[in-house]
Amino acid sequence: MNRVLVLLAVLMASVTVAVRAADAPPSATPPAPMLGAVGIGVKDLDASTRFYGDVLGMKELRRFELGYLNEVVMGFPDMTGANLVLMHWPDDATRHYDGNDVKLVFYVHDPAQVIELIRKHGGKIDREATPIEALNGTVVGLGRDPDNYVIELLAR
Repeated sequence: MNRVLVLLAVLMASVTVAVRAADAPPSATPPAPMLGAVGIGVKDLDASTRFYGDVLGMKELRRFELGYLNEVVMGFPDMTGANLVLMHWPDDATRHYDGNDVKLVFYVHDPAQVIELIRKHGGKIDREATPIEALNGTVVGLGRDPDNYVIELLAR
């Protein structure tokens, strides 16, 4: 009988906490942008994956094969710091992997708004902010800064 009463008390406390959390007003301020990863162009994804794993102890977190672009996302086992995205364009013989393919990835509240800011400041737009099916519908936009570095914007 005591066990039943204790279990009932715990259950009621859990429901009370859940209801209070649900009633909390949403934050009026959107979260601040943050740097999530840095991408670099590489000639050989497998060789680069091995290099960063063997030399720096990074682990392969995920692979994306998007057709026009293949990526390996590398991160540290304790999940600290920004990730490193290794990028390779399989069908683009004109691509030179000489540091020109650097990509900075930012998680932002509104990718379309940031795309407009890039455009307003004279930056080139490679991809308007739209959902990508391979990323579970995440809204993604691609622009370039004045030095032609790729700026990838993902909705938070």
